[in-house]
Amino acid sequence: MSDLPRKAVTRTAKLAALPLGFAGRATWGLGKRIGGKSAELVAREVQQRTADQLFKTLGELKGGAMKLGQALSVFESALPEEVAGPYRAALTKLQEAAPPLPARTVHGVLAERIGEDWREYFLEFEDTPAAAASIGQVHRAVWHDGREVAVKVQYPGAGEALLSDLAQLSRFARLLGPLVPGMDIKPLIKELRDRVSEELDYELEAQAQREHAAEFADDPDVVIPQVVHQSDQVLVTEWIDGIPLSEVITQGTAEQRDRAGQLLARFLFSGPARTGLLHADPHPGNFRLLPQAGDKASGPAEDQARGPAGAWRLGVLDFGTVDRLPGGLPRNIGDSLRLALEGEAAAVYGLLREEGFVKESIELDPDAVLDYLLPIIEPAQVEEFAFTRGWIREQAARIADPRSPAHQLGRQLNLPPSYVLIHRVTLSTIGVLCQLGATVRLRDELEAWLPGFVAESAQPEEALEFEADSEFQQDPESEQAAELTSYAGEKGEQAGEAVQT
Repeated sequence: MSDLPRKAVTRTAKLAALPLGFAGRATWGLGKRIGGKSAELVAREVQQRTADQLFKTLGELKGGAMKLGQALSVFESALPEEVAGPYRAALTKLQEAAPPLPARTVHGVLAERIGEDWREYFLEFEDTPAAAASIGQVHRAVWHDGREVAVKVQYPGAGEALLSDLAQLSRFARLLGPLVPGMDIKPLIKELRDRVSEELDYELEAQAQREHAAEFADDPDVVIPQVVHQSDQVLVTEWIDGIPLSEVITQGTAEQRDRAGQLLARFLFSGPARTGLLHADPHPGNFRLLPQAGDKASGPAEDQARGPAGAWRLGVLDFGTVDRLPGGLPRNIGDSLRLALEGEAAAVYGLLREEGFVKESIELDPDAVLDYLLPIIEPAQVEEFAFTRGWIREQAARIADPRSPAHQLGRQLNLPPSYVLIHRVTLSTIGVLCQLGATVRLRDELEAWLPGFVAESAQPEEALEFEADSEFQQDPESEQAAELTSYAGEKGEQAGEAVQT
């Protein structure tokens, strides 16, 4: 495609055609059944054709359409295996690639945002993008000081496209439900809309990335690229090589997949404890598996199987969406999880009601609530857990089946606004772990980093050290926390005004 299709009428027409296509395929399926094909086989064919059209359209439009596609992509492991293959192929394309903008458009943005002399900042600049995503694309380049860098350029008109797409998609969210069993698509779309201003603000993204890079600078397991330059619609960071997690999923060795899964879980839980920020876009395109410093990793994952599994590190990209958690993950999560594993049904129910997961007008049986939770929290119950597509499919089917007690109970639970992003990130990470098929010592990470999971008297020294040493972690009202929260609010208002105008 030659440019980001941002005229409202063009984008709306493409998205509006999706439900018509769904209805057409349903009619086609009915005809096939009348012709003698089994209902199961016809349903499978309809589902496959629907996925092909949906994700092709979402990828072409970029913006909010592609953002939704990427958010859905981590849940493909919950689909029945007989239809997961075609979905997996279509969804994986959205994690790393989309039709790129032409070079002339990219050069125009660089000239406008960096200056007409923008080429003087680079020794080399590759016009062909290394990756194209929902609101921007990344070009590989060499900075004027010789460092290899990634240049992230925002699509012109991305803000308007994001809001327009997500508003349109929310109108037929129910039709998307069958694509991910057990998941309500509409709240996901609303949450994505609420994050538009942050997603568009490269200054806010640069600040979040700097916070992570400073904290993880000497970390042996996690690599965060340094920010090199930032201006409106352009963000330049250090380039990191490595094996994309999407490639580890499809071609990695068991050791690589286990190591990637362990580090992903570690980053999910240690990040908020160490930085007061939760990286909130955990799809495979945002992670790389890196060898130890000094080694090179290039080519297919199966060619990188040398060396001990523990030598691999996790590279983390894209800090455009973060949740600000000055005190780390809420302690009630750890308390509830610990008490559930101890079988304390009444205490768990009390905490859930206190936090708003059970509304005051609803009365539930505490033992039934515990029975609902226990299968989901199984990975935290054992020393190590093998995340598989079969396991997550079983959970999705249990919750999605209208005849099951879990479905009936789940419909009566509430998700408080302050937990929406945490919930999505946790589910998304579990989805990726199941795509990896990783065996992970999740309990180790929970004990080290999740407040409340271990009683205070038995809390690991590592977590206590971070609590004691970090002013930002210890005092949510500290000057640093207040400054970041104030800045986020101010920039969110500015970006919201810009999008509206």
